[in-house]
Amino acid sequence: MAAQQKGSAPASTDSASPDSAPNPDTLVIDGHRVRFTHPDKVVFPQTGTTKADILDYYQRIAPLLLPLVTDRPATRKRWMHGTGGEPFFHKNLGDDTPEWVQRRPIQHDDHVNSYPLVNDVATLAWFTQTAALEIHVPQWRFGSAGENADPISPDTVRPDRMVFDLDPGPGAGLQDCATVARLLRGRLADLSFDPMPVTSGSKGIHLYADLDGGRTADEVVELAHQLARDLETERPELVTSNIRKVNRDGRIFLDWSQNNANKTTVSPYSLRGRARPMVAAPRSWDEIDDPGLEQLDYLEVLRRAGL
Repeated sequence: MAAQQKGSAPASTDSASPDSAPNPDTLVIDGHRVRFTHPDKVVFPQTGTTKADILDYYQRIAPLLLPLVTDRPATRKRWMHGTGGEPFFHKNLGDDTPEWVQRRPIQHDDHVNSYPLVNDVATLAWFTQTAALEIHVPQWRFGSAGENADPISPDTVRPDRMVFDLDPGPGAGLQDCATVARLLRGRLADLSFDPMPVTSGSKGIHLYADLDGGRTADEVVELAHQLARDLETERPELVTSNIRKVNRDGRIFLDWSQNNANKTTVSPYSLRGRARPMVAAPRSWDEIDDPGLEQLDYLEVLRRAGL
């Protein structure tokens, strides 16, 4: 898909003619009509990045992003007034959600929420229209039951991956995260895991390890917590596993808790609502070893992916 000019309206991805859309504010994407207004609205003031630029990014990166989020309940982080304003998290779908957006219910303690599934490009476009820049998902997927299935309880899920969020405290930086990532990689390799590093697009690094679905979420949490405690014991001057925000100066908080079935992590390839349009970007281990390692913005991610 060709890159769009900054601020231009994104192209239709439907095989039919774009003229089949009823008005200029409607896109036809994979057969779905998606309302898309104010494409020239600046969302990232520091770089002048617009809604059209964001949609173009998500359309182009979709072949890499969608396999990582398909059938996972998505929590959206929205910036209604651009990244210069205050964001908020949005879980439950409202009555204004297009009927074609796939969804599944989750039973929480005292209520049921209906969550969107980001299974197609049209849903990415709807997210962009509704100022949902960031896509946060858990480490598990829904099973094969259809959209009308009974609400699922997170207590029953079997995660298909384990995640660690390496978060630098005051005085620590990305290189310190890289050091901890390498240490953790060794620990995971001892357990026959081959983790994938992701620079978070914010301050730190995420590390993902595939699972076979044989463990409960509680078992994964305990395994991740134990690995974090082991590294803290080995390198107490560099690593903390304490979830309380205390004594983090110069250290990396090795957050194991995002493996809880009720918690989410920003997806690889999601944009971040920072001053600049940064991305949670999968990286190679050679890059993690590079002393010049930096976070990546969306243009660099597209360039590296050849898109």
